[in-house]
Amino acid sequence: MPGPVLPSTARQLLARVARVQRDGRAPSLVAGVVRDGGLAWSAGRGAVAEPHTDVQYRLGSISKTVTAVAVLRLRDEGRLRLDDPLDRHVPGTPLGERTVGQLLAHVAGAAAESPGSWWERTPGGSLADLGLAEEHVVLGAARRFHYSNVGFGLLGELVARARGRSWEDVVRVEVLAPLGMDRTTPRPAAPAAEGLAVHPWADVVLPEPEHHAGVMAAAGQLWAPLTDLARFAAFLLGDTGDVLDAATLEEMTVPAGVDSSAPGWSSYGLGVQVLRVDGRTLVGHGGSMPGFLAGVFVDREEGTGAVSLANATSGPEPVVFGLLADLRAAEPRVVDAWAPSAPAVPLECLGVWYWGPSPVLLRALPGELLHLGPVPGRAGRASRFTRRDDGTWVGLDGYYAGEPLRIADDHLDLGTFVFTRTPYDPAAPVPGGVDEDGWRA
Repeated sequence: MPGPVLPSTARQLLARVARVQRDGRAPSLVAGVVRDGGLAWSAGRGAVAEPHTDVQYRLGSISKTVTAVAVLRLRDEGRLRLDDPLDRHVPGTPLGERTVGQLLAHVAGAAAESPGSWWERTPGGSLADLGLAEEHVVLGAARRFHYSNVGFGLLGELVARARGRSWEDVVRVEVLAPLGMDRTTPRPAAPAAEGLAVHPWADVVLPEPEHHAGVMAAAGQLWAPLTDLARFAAFLLGDTGDVLDAATLEEMTVPAGVDSSAPGWSSYGLGVQVLRVDGRTLVGHGGSMPGFLAGVFVDREEGTGAVSLANATSGPEPVVFGLLADLRAAEPRVVDAWAPSAPAVPLECLGVWYWGPSPVLLRALPGELLHLGPVPGRAGRASRFTRRDDGTWVGLDGYYAGEPLRIADDHLDLGTFVFTRTPYDPAAPVPGGVDEDGWRA
């Protein structure tokens, strides 16, 4: 169980939530911070039933991350590949040549919204009822990030067809129940907040409609209380249970599509948003549906998360980022002590190497990893590497992600680049050879 935050921290967090609820004119707002696997602090403001942690709100697009988990479970079982065209699993759509991975990362070029009436406010039907046509392919494949509710509707259909049962049943059995998210449902189950719109120029509200979105449900249907959303934050922090392999969760968080229109650093992985906020990389998802706003974001390095739910169509600013900043400032994580560990390669392999005349540094990292990057004071490419079963290494991130590294006595071979112990060592297999007259004045 997570330990409670300090009283001074609780006061600061409450002050932030109270101000966001008042200034944003949210009829109700519940929020909390997560660490050590659960809610460490939470509060409810406005017209909130008690206990505030058990009141359902609509999650909106956080449902997309749940859908992505279901898709990646299929991939991990060998039932599909991320490079598979959609037609292989859901034939007959105008997006059939776009891949599963492109749909997950919002780079498939699918239209943002489904045809017909505004799907978030009108009941939906089957994929056939949707009536997708060529005009709903609005961009080329992998050309740019373009957020698509349609794409996740199609991924929900893929999940349903692959499992032979509804999307709702699949995510309940395979994702929600194993995580203990028993109060997360496709339709509201009391106690549940009423979705409301707040008039922009007067303090009056208007009820928003509630319905089932049909095939578009996978893009925004789920309802959950704060406790369940906190459990999902713990999942994003690494407490995956038997739902997903830790390596697959890590894969989800690698940025793929970048939203260049957003201020600051904003991108998308496989079903999750990946943001750079105040020098921190945050992973999670926001959600909005008529009458509701939601957010779940975690700082995986700090081991903390923040969650929020409000019953307002628009108005309140996102509170989760401020809560994470407040918690980090008031109660920063105390890191583990450094301790010696055996390097993954002989010591003579480490140290300075040269790519042509440019010095780089190969060093050992904890966890049997290697890091190749510029020497201090210089700029350049950097990547971490992990050992493969055949004794070679493969890049985990940076410029050399996915590239093979082979370590020899006198050189490193990295994706056709050769690094030597001295600049352009004539005794090493330097591509193109080395001038036989050597260095000269």
